[in-house]
Amino acid sequence: MARYFIHLAYNGASYCGWQTQPGLPTVQFTLEQRLGTLLRQPVAVVGCGRTDTGVHASDFYAHFDVDRLDDDKLISSCDNLSTLIFKLNNILPPDIAVFDIFPVADNAHARFDATARTYQYHVSDRKLPFRQGQCARIYYHPDLDLMNRAAEVLMEYDDFTSFAKLHTQVKTNICHLTYARWERVGEEMVFTIRSNRFLRNMVRSVTGTLLDVGRGKLTIDGLREIIERKDRCAAGVSMPPQGLFLTKVEYAWQL
Repeated sequence: MARYFIHLAYNGASYCGWQTQPGLPTVQFTLEQRLGTLLRQPVAVVGCGRTDTGVHASDFYAHFDVDRLDDDKLISSCDNLSTLIFKLNNILPPDIAVFDIFPVADNAHARFDATARTYQYHVSDRKLPFRQGQCARIYYHPDLDLMNRAAEVLMEYDDFTSFAKLHTQVKTNICHLTYARWERVGEEMVFTIRSNRFLRNMVRSVTGTLLDVGRGKLTIDGLREIIERKDRCAAGVSMPPQGLFLTKVEYAWQL
C-alpha cells in the first residue's frame, strides 16, 4: 500500500459538508466513490478539515491509501497520475475539481500535518445576482475601519470558546491566530482569518460578531467582554455558510 495526497477544490452549495453522512450528498463520499471506480478498489479519503453544509473550499487537501498506482494491475485504467487526474475530473461532478495527486510518506496526514489554515468570508451590502451562493447579503452599511480595529482585538486572545459550536468533542478551544482583517474587494467586503486551527462554526460566528461592531450594535470593549466570558451565547449571530471559503491549507513541505 502507498499513501497519496490529493489537492482539490469544490463549490459546497450542493453538499452537506465535506464529511460522509448516511443518505446525504457530501464531498468526501462523492470523491471516494469516483476514486474507487477508477482504481477498482475501495478507497477511504481523509480530508484536511470538515467544512460544513454549503461551505466552499478553493484549496483543500486529502489523503488516501491504495495499492501503488504503478502496479501492473492498474496500468490498463490509470497508467500514471496525470491520467488518473484527467479521468477523475471527467467523472466528478462539475462542482469538484482535482488539481493534483502525488505520493507522500506513509505517515503523512492531510489533517494533522497542516500547520495553518486560512478562511475568507464574503459579504456585500448590495444585491449581486451573479454571486448568489458565494456571498452573503447584508442590509446595512458597516464601518470597515471599526471592524478592523475589532479584528485586531481578536489577535490578543487564544481561547475562542465564545465562538465555538456547543457540545462538540474537541479537547481544547485554543487557537493561535496570525491574521485577521477586512478588505473591500469590488462590491464585496472580505474577511480573511488565518490560524493554526479553527473550531467548528468559529469563522461564521466571529464574522457575525465583527459585523455587529461594524453596524454599531457592539463596542470594542463589548467584544473583549464576549471573548473573556467564554460563552457562545454571548457572541453574535452565526453568518450563513454560503459566504465562507477555505482558501489556503499550509504544510511544512510547501516551504
